[in-house]
Amino acid sequence: MGAYEHIEVERSGRTATIWLNRPKKLNAMSADMWTDIPRAMSEIEADDSIRVVVLAGRGDAFTVGIDVEMLASFAPDGSSSPAQSNRQMYDTIKRMQRTASVFAESRKPVIAAVHGYCLGAGMDLITACDIRLCASGSVFSIRETRMSLVADIGTLQRLPGIVGAGHVAELAFTGKDIDADRAAEIGLVNHVLPDFGDLMKATDELANEIAANSPLAVGGVKNVLAANSGRSVEDALDYVAQWNAAYLMSSDLHEAISAFMEKRTPEFKGE
Repeated sequence: MGAYEHIEVERSGRTATIWLNRPKKLNAMSADMWTDIPRAMSEIEADDSIRVVVLAGRGDAFTVGIDVEMLASFAPDGSSSPAQSNRQMYDTIKRMQRTASVFAESRKPVIAAVHGYCLGAGMDLITACDIRLCASGSVFSIRETRMSLVADIGTLQRLPGIVGAGHVAELAFTGKDIDADRAAEIGLVNHVLPDFGDLMKATDELANEIAANSPLAVGGVKNVLAANSGRSVEDALDYVAQWNAAYLMSSDLHEAISAFMEKRTPEFKGE
């Protein structure tokens, strides 16, 4: 894996963990982090031996969101026309959206392991992940609203598919903080663990459980779940029928049947 300034990629077995690694700033997301996360995911995506991705933060927080100094740098300096400045801002936002979208678009399942603050851009990142776990004491907020901003990296688009519309509206209109218990109550996170150590242990166990399955099947499930959006049930059923017509007869399926008959643990290769 490549070298990065403020993120770290750690591999353990069939899991790759992307660590937000700017602990002295509570993992406030600097310009290099916005660029390096997609770079790291591109490397992970190309490595077929990695089957699950975990996103976590070093230090006392997951992330407090975008670095305020980076945010301030977006102000026009008067050297460009309004039209050019507007186009540059549009291009910047689209690049930053990519930083979260790489998790949603990955063929591999992504687990967010949250502790401490998960504010602003942190919500953009975790709502693009497939599964979210957190430690007790975690704090979540669509903080952009309180900064006189409209969240534009993905939270407002993805959160409605995770929690109910009323909860989305409450969190987005107020920018309020919610704790781990409220996050679990509304379905933002699957489980709340007592502390960071227990969080990472539970995350590792879940990642290993997923990685034990055929990567063809797991990747197919992720693809089909994403394809359901905007489709009628009839169209979605046709999509999964086409998917399985193309991928059903795999070596992994033969391995699953053989392992069942031989009463042994299957060894899937993604073939």
